[in-house]
Amino acid sequence: MPTALQLTGAPLSIRDVAEVASGRRPVALADDARRGMARSRAVVDAACREDTPRYGINTGFGSLSRRRIAPHDLAELQRNLVRSHAAGVGPHLEPALVRAMMLLQAASLSRAVSGARPELVDAILAMLNAGITPAVPAVGSVGASGDLAPLAAAVLPLIGEGRVYHRGVLRPAQDALPEARLRPIELQAKEGLALINGTHLMAAQAALLLDDAERLLRGAVLACAMSIDAARATDAFLDPRVHEVRRQPGQADIAAALRACLAGSEIIPSHREGDPRVQDPYSFRCAPPVLGAALDCLRYVKLAVDNELGAVTDNPLVFAAAGTGHDRAAPSEEANAAESPAIISAGNFHGMPLAIPLDVAAIALSHVAGISERRTFAMLAASDPYSGLQPYLAPHPGLQSGLMIAQYTAAACCNEIIGLAAPASVANISTSAGIEDYNSFGPRAGAKAARALELTRSVVAIELLCAAQGIDLHRPLRSGASLETLHARIREAVPTLDADRPLTPDIEAMTTLLRTDLPFPAGAPPLLLPAR
Repeated sequence: MPTALQLTGAPLSIRDVAEVASGRRPVALADDARRGMARSRAVVDAACREDTPRYGINTGFGSLSRRRIAPHDLAELQRNLVRSHAAGVGPHLEPALVRAMMLLQAASLSRAVSGARPELVDAILAMLNAGITPAVPAVGSVGASGDLAPLAAAVLPLIGEGRVYHRGVLRPAQDALPEARLRPIELQAKEGLALINGTHLMAAQAALLLDDAERLLRGAVLACAMSIDAARATDAFLDPRVHEVRRQPGQADIAAALRACLAGSEIIPSHREGDPRVQDPYSFRCAPPVLGAALDCLRYVKLAVDNELGAVTDNPLVFAAAGTGHDRAAPSEEANAAESPAIISAGNFHGMPLAIPLDVAAIALSHVAGISERRTFAMLAASDPYSGLQPYLAPHPGLQSGLMIAQYTAAACCNEIIGLAAPASVANISTSAGIEDYNSFGPRAGAKAARALELTRSVVAIELLCAAQGIDLHRPLRSGASLETLHARIREAVPTLDADRPLTPDIEAMTTLLRTDLPFPAGAPPLLLPAR
């Protein structure tokens, strides 16, 4: 077994989330975090013995927050909260996404400002480690009061209710838990609220999106470089002086990566003499500014996600003492007040810090896909006689249609992405009788961005398919070392097109390849982490 990920209260990484989501790594609660949670829980227990109204502890929720709850009803209040808020609809979220959501839920609680018992995190981690995944309907969160409906569905199995996926089978939680030697947990004051009142769904969506986006961006750059050689374009526009004067970091990094991919190409120098072309189409020549803009945008998204992976998004927040659960010192003028325990109602559950980045992620992906489709079109049109290509890259154009319809598929994907790029976060619908009057709809932004990434992967896969076929037409000339390694991997999965055949299996093979770590040249700038 791999070493367990320890929840210490420190921020998680995107890799942490991806490994746990895929089931490749178990999780445990660190002892220091356990002690911090116990101190925070003591503040809640003390509040339960007082007569002061505390939101979500001894009051109702949302617009019902002015209703006081009797001490003997506090546990029932938390059970009722989870049951009533499990109101989602639609197909179930993918198990990996639900697992990521549960991990972020547990990590947030481990930061010891939610007032939950350590046993609650233990129960979540026991389900994760046992491979029991709650069945969570995809639609229901407005992304502001926390991802209430999806998180409530994920919490139901903790109390022995709802349904779960276990060993690939959907079944009642009350049947699956005993098989894994797990028992339901009895929620105590504040705990139901702490479990559902966070941004854990949209944060999980964003983390898994970026884990995929990093591989896809490398694939998009490799596809672009291979297309440059396939179309016998020039590399003159990659001169670093060009990108230095533009002063856009993503653009400079994309240009550097393309230069590294094309280093050693025999195709580029082969047509320097006698080629009358002065400039290539925008989809080649403007790849650095377009892909660079998308890269810079996704780096902004990554910054927001990295911040969120160390956040607490609960309400109210429970502070046992100054700095507990935080790495920031209290402002000096508030130091005296911060020495005392406090329960503070605020709005950390609001999803806008993730909703806007997720919306712009879809826009960034639309341009990765859009410029890729244009290069595919250029290669298949073969309208430039100096490209050395044949129409539709068919061995016998006319008798054969070659890769003609692959471009239609890429165009259909791009058309759908256009709709997905319309932001979810700009339209507001109020909830809870108006007290929750400005919502983010971050989970919708996350779902749209995830679909946009899936479609973009298909578009880039089609470009790779066409570019590899174009490289074949220039043999015995060879491309750069990284591109030749990639070409070999493509040909292991898909043979050269020497006669018409159904293209769907070929495209699917390319999408599978793009999910792997492709051979990227050593020394090329990182394409998601900031390069400087």
